[in-house]
Amino acid sequence: MRDILPDLRSRCADGVPLALATVVAVHGSAPRDPGAVMAVDAAGTVVGSVSGGCVEGDLYEVAREVLAGAGPRVVAYGISDDEAFGVGLTCGGTIEVLVRAYVSAAELADLAALLDLIAADRPVAEATVLSGAAETGARLVVRPSDAGPATGTLGSEGLDAAVTDDARGLLAQGHTATQWYGAHGRRRMQEVAVFIRTYAPPPRMLVFGAIDHAAATARIGSFLGYRVTVCDARPAFATRERFPTADEVVRAWPHTYLESTEVDARTVICVLTHDPKFDAPLLLAALRTPAAYIGVMGSRRTHHDRLARLREAGADEAALSRLASPVGLDLGARTPEETAVSIAAEVIQHRWGGTGRPLGELTGAIHHGETS
Repeated sequence: MRDILPDLRSRCADGVPLALATVVAVHGSAPRDPGAVMAVDAAGTVVGSVSGGCVEGDLYEVAREVLAGAGPRVVAYGISDDEAFGVGLTCGGTIEVLVRAYVSAAELADLAALLDLIAADRPVAEATVLSGAAETGARLVVRPSDAGPATGTLGSEGLDAAVTDDARGLLAQGHTATQWYGAHGRRRMQEVAVFIRTYAPPPRMLVFGAIDHAAATARIGSFLGYRVTVCDARPAFATRERFPTADEVVRAWPHTYLESTEVDARTVICVLTHDPKFDAPLLLAALRTPAAYIGVMGSRRTHHDRLARLREAGADEAALSRLASPVGLDLGARTPEETAVSIAAEVIQHRWGGTGRPLGELTGAIHHGETS
């Protein structure tokens, strides 16, 4: 959704009816994850993609039908028949796509309110009925409990309450999922399928040490969708001119800044200082956070010396095992840009549980978490 957010907000502001086609399930290999969106407006203009081109042509026709009043529907696409020029995926997987129209002023206003929250990086979840004993396409927009009650309805008070509770749990984890309920919200029943799409603020990447490698790492972090902060205590180095792609550049002692800023279980920390007076106190602070990844630059000798200092400072082996040091995967990197790619590759590996080995040497599913 974020990649086409400006287009969607513009259409809502202008009162232009549109249909959204949203990937709600993926089985096997597929080009896009659940939550990917393609939009078709009343003029026939298309923005976004759900498959990289495999099924968009057919989805366009479905979206036009839904815009014309056919009602929300879920369509599935499996393996394409190349000889018959059939519509489907060439990658061997299956996707299910919900197509829903926003036509009336009230519907467009509801969508605009959701888009405004996403644009402002406010955590929000959208729950939509896919099938079963509730109206397909019914929506419930859920925010954290301290941000107010849910808006909309899925058709019953009990279902709304159960989905609101689950949506807030998924939102806290940054996960998107399809859940099943009874018609009145009872769990462990299979009467109503609800797709819960969460929009959490972008995860953070904290880069410490304003060196050339940090500039390259900040660029690739932004490219991967992180909200990037570069921090260094030296005013001559920590400048906006040197880090134009970073969301913020902070001049402060690294450990002091880290202890005062927000770090959650999605945060990536890259320590590129390799200077004992900076990295020892910084790493002790980092190990006290729930960060998803803590990468540390330096040679193997520097790494061993660093471990000794951290042990002397009281860090135990379980904490030290969290350090990705020396930082990055073995790609043979030489330049700052190549090193940044190796760091990014390791961050992705940690996030999804990859092996880091060439895919050509492996068998089985390409995407981790697939069942076939």
